[in-house]
Amino acid sequence: MPEVIFNGPDGRLEGRYHQSKTPNAPIAIVLHPHPLHGGNMNNRVVYTVFNAFADRGFSVLRFNFRGVGKSQGAFDAGIGELSDAAYAFDWMQQINQNSRFCWIGGYSFGALIAMQLMMRRPEIGGFISVSPPASTEDFTFLAPCPSSGLIVHGDKDEQVPLDAVNRLATKLDNQKNISVGLSVIQGGDHFYQDKLDKLDGEVGAYLDEALKPAEDADA
Repeated sequence: MPEVIFNGPDGRLEGRYHQSKTPNAPIAIVLHPHPLHGGNMNNRVVYTVFNAFADRGFSVLRFNFRGVGKSQGAFDAGIGELSDAAYAFDWMQQINQNSRFCWIGGYSFGALIAMQLMMRRPEIGGFISVSPPASTEDFTFLAPCPSSGLIVHGDKDEQVPLDAVNRLATKLDNQKNISVGLSVIQGGDHFYQDKLDKLDGEVGAYLDEALKPAEDADA
């Protein structure tokens, strides 16, 4: 899995990139948790979601936000990190110009940034949002939510109450023309300790089902 360095809005950004062997493969990027709380692209949850995309034929990128690892710059309270994600998405599109469709994934803080980016990029056709910080951040910008997707959360999450995430999922799912599912990992805490296999299973099963229409349409 090659290391990649690409230009960001505030200097170089460090990533890990998997190139699909499938011609014109779909693309995805996966965003990591809060940089000030130890979040980075090698987080186990990020790696699990990254591999779920890769195993299903995506070309997929995970990268370090500014100020993390070898990425240049400094934490910018979400504003700069959203710009980082936009540049990462641009980079993916430039080297995969014939990609059939695009997805995005994120975990915790990364889920917030991923969903903000989705509002700015109409070509993003689906999302995987793991443990979005629905109790502390305002998700009203998802009005309307432009794409269907999956929210995954642990019922033992000590940082973000399940009730807050359930309200977010229900609100989004009630919007017209999209479907937003909520998958609850029984016994899962915020870090999915001993539950990564369950997380992988839920994300993988959702992707398998969600990609069927796209594959049929391209056939």
